[in-house]
Amino acid sequence: MSVYPMIIHTDCRHFRGDIPCWPNKEYGVHCDGCEYYDPVAENILIIKLGAAGDVLRTTPLLHKLKVDHPKARIWWLTQSPELVPKTHVDRILKWTPENIETLGALSFSRLINLDKDHFACALASRINAKKKQGYLLSDLGVTKPADDAANFKYLTGIFDDISKANTRSYMDEMFEICGYEFTGEKYILNTPERNPFAGLDTTKPIVGMNTGAGIRWTSRLWSPSSWAELAKQVNAAGYNVVLLGGPDEDERNREIEKLSEGAATYLGHFPLTTFIGLVERCSVLISGVTMAFHIGLALEKRIVLINNIFNKH
Repeated sequence: MSVYPMIIHTDCRHFRGDIPCWPNKEYGVHCDGCEYYDPVAENILIIKLGAAGDVLRTTPLLHKLKVDHPKARIWWLTQSPELVPKTHVDRILKWTPENIETLGALSFSRLINLDKDHFACALASRINAKKKQGYLLSDLGVTKPADDAANFKYLTGIFDDISKANTRSYMDEMFEICGYEFTGEKYILNTPERNPFAGLDTTKPIVGMNTGAGIRWTSRLWSPSSWAELAKQVNAAGYNVVLLGGPDEDERNREIEKLSEGAATYLGHFPLTTFIGLVERCSVLISGVTMAFHIGLALEKRIVLINNIFNKH
């Protein structure tokens, strides 16, 4: 027996069309008279792929977008979906051929591309959007600003002397690209996992030492012996020291743990969401300019920043 006709709110924020929405799964409600009905009037797309730290430091923009576009469905294309806040973004898509194909079939009222990589700019140039901000790809195959608001950040990326002389923060520049003024909006991070972390001593305040800096900027790295010496001093001052890092830092952290002569503990490396939970346990974070630093900011941790190559502003 047919159940049609019936009311279906295809414009609802929760409606998917291919699977049941969460109100239906949780409470068995249908569209007719549903108290969770939240109509959307437009689509907005953010393209911010990576690195992971850059994804996190893009999240403050969501505060502004939610105010300016309360009825928008916000889409975010990224290579680090774990770091995009589910509370503020409706559709979190990883960079895959399938998801790129999906975006190509949609229309957006606003597209914000904050990546200068050619493949990101090429996609931003092809996507159907009424307003485009950030960066696109020119007919000659080079990155170009989408409008005048992106000019300053564009120049700092192509002229080294302008970059070195720049005294504006990344947040200030990014907000300007989007037509906003940065007023201290905070990072937004998904709730960290609360794992037991076997071997983690919580009887004293924990100082997390993130010893890596990625594989691109090796000149940021501090020597294992220096980390080990610092661990000894921090441990002697009454703190538990935990070494932090990913797969690229595994061998390095094992060496530091050995050199520290028991002053530092290395628990191993973990998936990103678990790693965030470990940083959340720390009272203080010591890190270079890398993903862990941005995670610490998002968690509002006290941070000692080791910055030896980047513009301090």
